[in-house]
Amino acid sequence: MAAVIGSVAFFIASILYICLAFGLPYGELAMGGKYRIMPTSMRYMCAFSVLIQWFAILILLQTAGLIPFMFSSGITKGLCFFFAVYLSINSVMNALSKSKKEKYIITPLSVITAICFWVTAFLG
Repeated sequence: MAAVIGSVAFFIASILYICLAFGLPYGELAMGGKYRIMPTSMRYMCAFSVLIQWFAILILLQTAGLIPFMFSSGITKGLCFFFAVYLSINSVMNALSKSKKEKYIITPLSVITAICFWVTAFLG
């Protein structure tokens, strides 16, 4: 169940980054809220971030045994722990953001996702 919740939460985050990559005005929800509309160079970073997010979703679902493994179970579990740590740090950074929208909307989403990665990594 944690893997499904985490996957949905991370997929929602990826939709935000797709919107940012296409230049939609949701920049207050990401990267400290510095830009309302991401500059072109940042849009490429947002697009690349989506690929990493989707890869992380695959790892989460594989660690939980919900989809077939691309890698060995040990590597998949290790990657799940890696993303759990990354998302935990990301949650702290979001909570410290100057952007109120990022702080109060994205931080809870990030915390939920991090918890789901931790639970799946330990139990998967």
